[in-house]
Amino acid sequence: MADIPQWHLAGDWFDVCSCSMPCPCEFAQAPTGNHCQGVLAYHVREGSYGDVSLDGLNVVALGEFEGNVWDGAKVALGMYVDDRADEAQQQALLAIFGGEAGGWPGQFAETVGEMRGMERVPITMEVSGDLSRFSVEVPGRVSALAEALTGPTTPPGARVQMLNPPGSEVGPGQVATWAVATTDHVDAPAFGFQWQWDGRSSKHIPFDWRGPDE
Repeated sequence: MADIPQWHLAGDWFDVCSCSMPCPCEFAQAPTGNHCQGVLAYHVREGSYGDVSLDGLNVVALGEFEGNVWDGAKVALGMYVDDRADEAQQQALLAIFGGEAGGWPGQFAETVGEMRGMERVPITMEVSGDLSRFSVEVPGRVSALAEALTGPTTPPGARVQMLNPPGSEVGPGQVATWAVATTDHVDAPAFGFQWQWDGRSSKHIPFDWRGPDE
C-alpha cells in the first residue's frame, strides 16, 4: 500500500436498523429474525487524506444482510457521498470507505458481498453534543432520527452506554450510546432498498481511524 497517503478521520457514526432493541449485531450475534436492514451515517469532524482536507463531510451507507455479519454473512451495500465534496475529496472518501486505503474501513469492507453503487447527494447530519439525538437526511431517499434510550431508572441527562462492544461497526475499543430510532425511512430510488422501521434499534459510536496499515 506504498502508494496510499497517510490519512486520518475522526467523527461520529450512528445507525438505525430493523433489529429489536438492543441490536444483537453489536454483541457480534445474528440480527433479529436473522435479517437486518440499516442506515449507517458517518460525519467527519476532522480528517485528511494526504493534503486533502475532509473536515465536515458526510457519508451514508444503506445495507442489508442475512445471518451473522461477524461470522461470514455478506452485506449488500449502497453508498451516498456528500455533494459538497470536490473531486479530490470524493476520491479520498471513496478510497477510505471503499476499503482501498486500509485501516479499519479496509477490514470492515471485507463484509461487503454486493456493492450496489455510489451517488453524490446532499446530506444533512446532526449529532447533539449531549448525544440526546442524532439524525441524517438524504432528500427523497433517507430519513433517520434517533433519540437517546432512557427509562425509569436512568438518571436525568445520563446516557445508556456500553464499553468495548464486541461487534462495533467502527472498530475496537469504543463506547456505544444506545438510542431508539423514532424515524427510519428508506424510499425508492435507493439502490433497490426500501423500508420503514420506526421504533427499532439505534446506537451512536465515535470513530477515530488512521491509515494506511503499517
